[in-house]
This record gives sequence, structure tokens and C-alpha cells, in this order.
Amino acid sequence: MPKDLLIRNLPDDLGSWIEDQSHGRRVSQKDFAIEALRTAKGGGPLPLFERPLVLPSEPGSVPFTFIDLFAGIGGMRLALEGVGGRCVFTSEWDRYCQKTYRAWYGDVPHGDITKVNEADIPDHDVLAAGFPCQPFSIAGVSKKKSLGRAHGFKDRTQGTLFFRLATIIELKRPPVAFLENVKNLQSHDGGRTWKVIKGTLEDLGYAVFDKIVDAAAWVPQHRERVFIVAFDKRVFGDQPPFDFPAAPGGEAPKFRSILEPRPDTKYTLTDHLWKYLQGYAKKHRDAGNGFGYGLADPEGVSRTLSARYYKDGSEILIAQAGKNPRRLTPREAARLMGFPDELNIVVSDTQAYKQFGNALVPAAARSVATAMVKVLAWQVQRNGTLLKPPLRRPRRAAATA
Repeated sequence: MPKDLLIRNLPDDLGSWIEDQSHGRRVSQKDFAIEALRTAKGGGPLPLFERPLVLPSEPGSVPFTFIDLFAGIGGMRLALEGVGGRCVFTSEWDRYCQKTYRAWYGDVPHGDITKVNEADIPDHDVLAAGFPCQPFSIAGVSKKKSLGRAHGFKDRTQGTLFFRLATIIELKRPPVAFLENVKNLQSHDGGRTWKVIKGTLEDLGYAVFDKIVDAAAWVPQHRERVFIVAFDKRVFGDQPPFDFPAAPGGEAPKFRSILEPRPDTKYTLTDHLWKYLQGYAKKHRDAGNGFGYGLADPEGVSRTLSARYYKDGSEILIAQAGKNPRRLTPREAARLMGFPDELNIVVSDTQAYKQFGNALVPAAARSVATAMVKVLAWQVQRNGTLLKPPLRRPRRAAATA
């Protein structure tokens, strides 16, 4: 029968060592202690605690594992696999996105992340997520402040999907969190949403970097998104050497490069819809507003493709000689986002427009991920391991009377 062993008054230096080693190996303190005892019993070498690691063959690169949360159709996965990552877990609740994800990557994502047990999420180096933007309630926090009681991220974010994300980060302690959201995240709810998100990550012990990136440098579309890269200070220190990369130079891609030569006539607007869009635009133009349809410049970039594109396609229309303009085909929408033609579209036009309108541009994410991987490689070269934090100094013993 298993026997219980309770050790009281464990020396501070051993307690700190066990805590750091178990954190570095992503196991519980109990499991680490048992494995250490088994190794000692069998006469195994103490380098059990110094995992062998194959250093990257190329400067600035290192293999790593990641999980893909709020995955959509896997734009983040394409980006991270492109810089040496290996996906070990995926979550996405939308059944149509799940269908596309399975067709493209061979994996069926887990469903609603709020119903996934944290214990079922594998250990990983990078947590990637394009989480939804939701407001946070500050009522509970304000009340606790007025009572002089402690409060933390669980008070600020309770009931939101970011709360779930923060809980997973707290419990799994990934060395890096790689997040993406709409540009308006930083101004949402008067800036309070961003303040809570950044503060929560910092409270969890992460150094947070953020930047709004326009994907127009990679695809012919004006599409601004905020990227957030957070490094665990216990692993990388207080000032990890991370900088967002500059956009690539050279000639930007042109809208005409994504167009199909002979699109189906079903994508041409009906007379009724075209007349409505023209009238709607005139009404708002007369009122001094900027609302209305957008005819894309073939030699320039388009407006932002949104998830509502399936309704009328008004934000990105393509002029046609002698006939009404047309909307993008689903394949053109995929190209506008930077998804390769080799990935088959396996859902209806309506669902495809929704999926591409909600997706991120893989090439833009890959650019940021490349800079992130340089920090991972720096950590490997510095400490010989990615996951192990530097050992802390032993705690000082309490003074006795």
C-alpha cells in the first residue's frame, strides 16, 4: 500500500530548490520529489535534474511546443509552425471552424475552453490565443479596496474568457504567452479592458510587450491588430531582450494580386443590393459621415475584411466593366488574409467569409513570432534550458528570540 510521508521543518534551501526544479520541469513538487527519491534509490545520476537539451543548429532558432486557444481556423498555428513550433493542444468551440481546422491540420480541436480541465492541457512552452474582447467589471475590486482587502486578477476578470485564459496561464506557467486581438482592445471600455489585461499578466509575473501591427506589409489589406508577447520573469528575468520587428521593406503587395481571373457571376451584386448600397452611402455622405461601400483599388490595399462580409460585402467591392461590382470570392478572401491556395475551403461561402473575417494574417503573426523565438534561443544559450528558471537564493531563516 502507498505510504504517506510528511516532512516538517524542511530546510529553506531544499524547499527553494524543490520549488524551482519542479517549476522548471513543469511537474508538481510531489512528483518531482518522488522522482528524485526513485533516482537516488536506483543509484541514478543526479543530472536527472539537468535535462539534456539539443541546442539549436541555427542562431536565433529553437524548437518549442505551443497550445492554440480560441484557435479559429489556425492562423496562429501556421505562424508558429513556420518558426519551429509544434502544436500539442487546440481549443475552438465553433463547429464550422473545427471542420476547417481538421481539414487543414488533421486535428479536431477541443471544444469550449471553459469546459476543459486544466489537467488535460499538456505542458507547453508557448500559450497562443486570439481571445475575444470583453469588458471587465470593477465593482468587486472597488468594494474590496474600500474594505482594505486584497484583490487580484480573479476579482477583476471573473466571468470573462480572459479569466479562463489567465487561470490557465497561472496554473500551467508557460514561459511565453503569445496573444492577439483587435486594435480596439487598447481603447475598449475607455482603456479599462487593456489596463486589466496587461495588469493581470504583470501580476502573474510576466514582462509584457505589445504593439499594433498593420498586416498591409504582407497582404493587400489594411488590417491592424494588437500583438501581446508576455515572458515569464522567472524564466527570462525582468528584462527579456525582445523587440517587435520592423515591417518588411520593398514593394507592398497589391490588391489585384489576389483576384481570380474568372470569378463566378453569383458574386456580382444584384441591381437591388447595388442600388441600396449607393443610396445608403449617399445618405451618410450627405450627413457628413464616412459610412458606405468601398471599391478596392487594384493597385492599392483594401479595407479590413470583417466577419460580417457575408451579409453584403460592402466594405470590399471589386469594380467590373459594364456591370455591377462584385464581392470577393471565398478563395480571394483567403488570399487577402494570406492563407495559401493549398488549403481547401471545406465550408459554405457564408461560413468561409466569417472565418476569414475573424482570422489573423499568418505572415504578420509569424514576423512577431520570429522575434519571440530569438528570445527563446537566447534563453537556451544562456541557461542551457528553456523551461528552467534560475535558482533563487535560499530564504533567510526567521530570527529567533
